[in-house]
Amino acid sequence: MRITCPNCGERDRREFYYQGDALALTRPAPDAGPHAWDDYLHNRDNPAGDTQDLWFHEAGCGAWIVVNRNTVTHAIDDTRLAATVKR
Repeated sequence: MRITCPNCGERDRREFYYQGDALALTRPAPDAGPHAWDDYLHNRDNPAGDTQDLWFHEAGCGAWIVVNRNTVTHAIDDTRLAATVKR
């Protein structure tokens, strides 16, 4: 799979670190119970189809990138810097 970094251009996905869903990952409050923290740390949705994922360009410029991709075909429709994405 090839990912286009907005800063560096097209790169092999091995240069990037996958973080997870770009829109749904929210950190629990510091006083949240063990169940909330366990869920945050260990459980993720695994949808088939279009997703917005957060990737870190670890072996490149160090940018956080939102990648719109299809988890079935691995086709990437769009990439953009995470700092420019409105939630």
